[in-house]
Amino acid sequence: MKSILKSVLVLLLLQAVAAQAATTVTNIAAGFVHSLFIKSDGSLWAMGNDYYGELGDGSIGTTTNRPEQIVSSNVVAVAAGGLQSLFLKSDGSLWAMGNNIYGQLGDGTSGNFINSPEQIISSGVLAVSSGAVHSLFLKSNGGLWAMGNNQGGQLGDGTTNNSSTPKQILPSGVMAIAAGYNHSLFIKTNGSLWAMGANTLGQLGDGTTNNIHTPEQIISSNVVAIAAGLYHSLFLKANGSLWVMGWNIDGQLGDGTTNNTSAPKQIVSSNVVAIAGGEYHSLFIKSDGSLWGMGYNAGGQLGDGTTTDLHIPERVVSGVAGAPISGLLITSVARVSDHLQLSFTSNACHTYSVLSTKDLATGGWSTLQTGIVGNGATVQVIIPLTFDQPKQFFRIQQAP
Repeated sequence: MKSILKSVLVLLLLQAVAAQAATTVTNIAAGFVHSLFIKSDGSLWAMGNDYYGELGDGSIGTTTNRPEQIVSSNVVAVAAGGLQSLFLKSDGSLWAMGNNIYGQLGDGTSGNFINSPEQIISSGVLAVSSGAVHSLFLKSNGGLWAMGNNQGGQLGDGTTNNSSTPKQILPSGVMAIAAGYNHSLFIKTNGSLWAMGANTLGQLGDGTTNNIHTPEQIISSNVVAIAAGLYHSLFLKANGSLWVMGWNIDGQLGDGTTNNTSAPKQIVSSNVVAIAGGEYHSLFIKSDGSLWGMGYNAGGQLGDGTTTDLHIPERVVSGVAGAPISGLLITSVARVSDHLQLSFTSNACHTYSVLSTKDLATGGWSTLQTGIVGNGATVQVIIPLTFDQPKQFFRIQQAP
């Protein structure tokens, strides 16, 4: 009897371990003093300070040093602003919580705090990014929307007026967004880089230090990824080269100096696949999986075992020599009402295309959508369908 009971207990333990191992973290975001992550089961978790309700657990002013579940399922993307949080669900809805003093949550109010998730947009949202006190989101049709503080013109609507409701900046053609402290960047589907907002330290990269209140083209083509720090910006080109501009007081641009630059400067010529910009430091990943950092390091944020600032890129984590860039992985395919939902993820930064054909034998693939999937990110593509539509085939194609 004891042996049978022991076998049952061991079996239950193994099942519990297997269930736990099957759930992994798929998406992360860091704000000023709080952190968010999504698990593979679609649950949203939060930890850190909760000054203005940014954790979304119904409280204000509390702190938790352990992950706390906020939403149980269907979360696919997350963004952490200064003291606010935004996330997307699998149905394309946009949700927000936290500091709303400038209307950065986009619910039509301002000067208040929201301490539990509030739905802002009901459907059609594809990506979200949040700065210190403004937010950007991208719709599935490529439309760019913005809300919140606009003191530097970072909303791109031609004014410096704050907006507590989402304002459409471009109707289509946008495939990636990034929000800095008070500036904004985006990439169009043709690979061009655009910027707007505060530019006093050259973070927009247009060769000046003048604020820009409407989108301005910075690079005409071949840009595949962007990141916005406090007052500096980074972008990747299709050839894997890393470029930077803006504030460089602590060496965060990685050019060997502490001089600001108002024009894009190439730092690495090839093999960069992912980038991130902090307040005063920058990180990037190469195609061999190695992690590199530069800039301010007084808190040890570069992870090199010192607290010494770095003015040129330093390898922090070694990669595997000759390791290939990871490919795309389709995670789900579902028909919901009148549209098809394709979800996929990647372990590196890739440009992708969604293709369609009606005849596998003859081919004739047409491009439905292009975009960028970031390192560890999940992308959901929504394809409208009609009941009289003939049989179609779809595929996700990774750019070389």
